[in-house]
Amino acid sequence: MKNYAKWMADSIIARNTNLTDHWGYEYGLTLDGIAKVWQQCGEEKYLNFIIKTMDHFIQDDGTITGYRLDEYNIDHLNNGKILITLYQETGEKKYKAALQNLRKQIDRHPRTSEGVFWHKEMYPHQIWLDGLYMGAAFYAAYSKAFDDRAAFDDIAKQFIIAEKNLKDAKTGLLYHAWDEMKQQEWADKNTGLSPHFWGRAMGWYVMALADTLELFPEDNEHRSQLIQIFNDCIQALLKVQDKKSHVWYQILDEGDRPGNYLESSGSSMMVYALLKGVRLGYLPIGLKETAEASYDGLVKEFILETKAGLINLNKVCSVAGLGGKEKRDGTFAYYMSEPIVSNEPKGLGPFVLAAAEREIL
Repeated sequence: MKNYAKWMADSIIARNTNLTDHWGYEYGLTLDGIAKVWQQCGEEKYLNFIIKTMDHFIQDDGTITGYRLDEYNIDHLNNGKILITLYQETGEKKYKAALQNLRKQIDRHPRTSEGVFWHKEMYPHQIWLDGLYMGAAFYAAYSKAFDDRAAFDDIAKQFIIAEKNLKDAKTGLLYHAWDEMKQQEWADKNTGLSPHFWGRAMGWYVMALADTLELFPEDNEHRSQLIQIFNDCIQALLKVQDKKSHVWYQILDEGDRPGNYLESSGSSMMVYALLKGVRLGYLPIGLKETAEASYDGLVKEFILETKAGLINLNKVCSVAGLGGKEKRDGTFAYYMSEPIVSNEPKGLGPFVLAAAEREIL
């Protein structure tokens, strides 16, 4: 079996993929994937690439170029995970100082009435599934690294209350977002929910669950509930998986609707969560074949080798959100209107992570 994790990491480096444009969560996500390749093969070039990229942002005193705490942007916490990796490997104080700066945001970040982080201050009273990966998963990684066991009750609450408010009783899928005040143009006036089940949104959520459970104290009373939520989400996703390709659509439950397409970033996230969940025992071992078939589908559907011997990841939804200056309305037409691109970091990172999980399995 070809090592696609290493091949894609090499392709990212060879293409000189720009991961320093801004303090972007997708760049840390991609570096997290490359870090897994480094940990598996031990080749220093991967670690050196990560250090060079992150040192573009991290100053000697721990100041982060392009980061402002008072923006209260949950996306800006995600890169903290790769900083934990670097601090544990190098012991450099600047990484710890930067991490402490990010951790301060968690203490001050605005929350819903039930205690879940707003997606951003500019998106008030809103839970987006994306934010669970950006915020709660970093919160868990930091709390594990610096031995803050008490924080895991608050971390569990993020997932449990998000699921309660965003889950559809009929399908078991979670909507992209929820507005507690029911005021946003995209929000249903009765429920506050956005109109659709976006693939990458659920990908973020199950990936966050897989990563958080790995770090969760075994004696925490909420652990079994999180495992149940994880299983329920995976079962709901498997019901809408494309039977022929074994991957997922941009809008999960409308695969036969004209304009919908198989999308690689969300599919990569779900495959990663499946593989990791099976490996760590959070999902039934009976799903091992399903996880392997899903990974094979990922490679077959989305990966192409170039003349130069590199590989491309195709069919990545460039970006999707709700509201904001663009007045994104969350309709089916909106999700189909966003550009479909190749080799975008929001897809590259999850693909490398999924491929690295396949190597372990």
